[in-house]
Amino acid sequence: MNSFSCVITGHRPTRFKFKYNEKDKRCQRIKKCLQEQLIRLYNQGVRYFWVGGAMGADMWAAEILLRMKEQTAYQDVELCLAFPFEGYDADWDDWHQKRMKFICKYAAKVLILGEMPSSENYKKRNYFMVDQADCMVAVYDNANNMRSGTQQTVNYAKKKGLQIIYIHPDTAQVTTEDATLWK
Repeated sequence: MNSFSCVITGHRPTRFKFKYNEKDKRCQRIKKCLQEQLIRLYNQGVRYFWVGGAMGADMWAAEILLRMKEQTAYQDVELCLAFPFEGYDADWDDWHQKRMKFICKYAAKVLILGEMPSSENYKKRNYFMVDQADCMVAVYDNANNMRSGTQQTVNYAKKKGLQIIYIHPDTAQVTTEDATLWK
């Protein structure tokens, strides 16, 4: 069986109605839905999962993938991290920094794509991950038409013709764009 790759992107906690409260039922519903989609993709041959290392959807996906990898059925899951630059998380609180340090420790790959803090290095990271992928999972909606790195990443994935699985950040409803799974 061929192995495929998936990029995961999504909004930061400030976009969610529950903000940083991960015990909120809405957050739990999104995490459950994210896990279901990652398992579904695994069952369709995806083994490599690219995550950008931000708080929110990126971090949740990485933690879900590491928990999956602990199970015999998913031991060949490869979590790949792409960071925009060294120290991008320096302003984070201790709890989020510790979580990311743990994620990095058990990831198959950790790449740092830029040298200096800049919006260009975030864009470079986002485009790099899409270029590695066959499909995307995006915890995203464009209802507020807000400009964001998530929007930039989704738009680039559309341009590249990737199948995109959307998880709505308010309802956890799943929709898919481009029903043909692999190009």
